[in-house]
Amino acid sequence: MGKLKYLFILLICMACQDKNTMSITEYVKESSPDDQLIDVRTPQEFRAGHLPGAVNMDILQEGVLTQFQSLDKDKTVYVYCQKGGRSARASKVLDSLGYKTVDLLGGYSALPAKP
Repeated sequence: MGKLKYLFILLICMACQDKNTMSITEYVKESSPDDQLIDVRTPQEFRAGHLPGAVNMDILQEGVLTQFQSLDKDKTVYVYCQKGGRSARASKVLDSLGYKTVDLLGGYSALPAKP
């Protein structure tokens, strides 16, 4: 019974994992030019470097909800920031607005070579 108990707990933990995430390095390898990709960092961070095709929508600025509403709800929204905190917050907001999101874990700083 002990082994079954641990197996059951493991299965529950696996089911609870956030399925709306992907590592940013994996995304870079598998990305498509048609992806809906947003960078939620500040404009200064964005100008210093960003993923090709990304649109800057600073999560810290008023009016970002209006920008979010310009996105296509029929397409997945890929979201990243510098390290992962702001993109997690943006993903939750977008999810609450009815968008399907993927939070790119690790953020821009996790990329070994910057595009």
